[in-house]
Amino acid sequence: MNLDPALRSRIAALLTQNRIVLFMKGTRHAPRCGFSAGTAGILNGLLEDYLSIDVLADPEIREGIKAYGNWPTIPQLYVDGELIGGADIVAGMANSGELHALFGLPRPDRTPPTITITDAAAEAMRAGLADSGGAALHLSIDARFQAQFFLREAEGHEIRATANGIDILMDVATAQRARGIVIDWVDTVQGSGLSISNPNAPPAVQSLDVHGLKARLDRGDITVIDVRPAPDRALAPFAAAQVLDEDTVARLSALPKDQPLAFLCHHGNSSRSAAEHFRGLGFRQVFNVDGGIDAWSRQIDTSIPRY
Repeated sequence: MNLDPALRSRIAALLTQNRIVLFMKGTRHAPRCGFSAGTAGILNGLLEDYLSIDVLADPEIREGIKAYGNWPTIPQLYVDGELIGGADIVAGMANSGELHALFGLPRPDRTPPTITITDAAAEAMRAGLADSGGAALHLSIDARFQAQFFLREAEGHEIRATANGIDILMDVATAQRARGIVIDWVDTVQGSGLSISNPNAPPAVQSLDVHGLKARLDRGDITVIDVRPAPDRALAPFAAAQVLDEDTVARLSALPKDQPLAFLCHHGNSSRSAAEHFRGLGFRQVFNVDGGIDAWSRQIDTSIPRY
């Protein structure tokens, strides 16, 4: 692809004006593909600030950056104007400590985490490993504390944690998030499987009724985020709330992680998904408003129209 000189200059200006630039799908706080999410999660864990460019919002940049660095895929990380690489390279550099050195940060702690594996879980793991063909058991815990086990050959750079006779391999970021976890085997109505209790994960989303919300608003100790579409907000406005939309998601995501957040929608259903998203970003006091604006208009402020 021949890169238009004006577009080349535009990309070069972004790289000159910003030391660290990630071209990705979505933004650092709201990624829109798994590879971009993984790369942004690594950078978010190391850096307070860097520039993320959403290529989905700019088709010219999406195609142009591929030609600029002769790199065919997204995401792409640039540091000091130089292409570092894509998702796999960034992950490998983070695991080896090269990325930390590049950013002038201390090398990562590679101390294996202390974990607990119950007898029931260990028995199930041994049964699975018996049929693995020699593959090792890996654990990945992403920035949202979502855990995944998988079987793969060991590459040699992993951190190895051992408990109850079971070896589990993990990358550096997972090792930090896995300290103190308890792995158990559980039987539920959905089936049987491994479960992880992780003391490092943000607390679960809490329910908050409208009377509790009013009390906290009166004290001024909570931020309300309205996730309803614009027509609904116009029909029944909630003046005390901030709006969650494409223009505000980055700003709201960057709030201090100890800031109490309450999510509001029509009846309290769609707001729970938004609340879970912000919990995944690391917010530790996240609430979902039970009954939503409908309950507020019935129980607190009858001047707000019901719809």
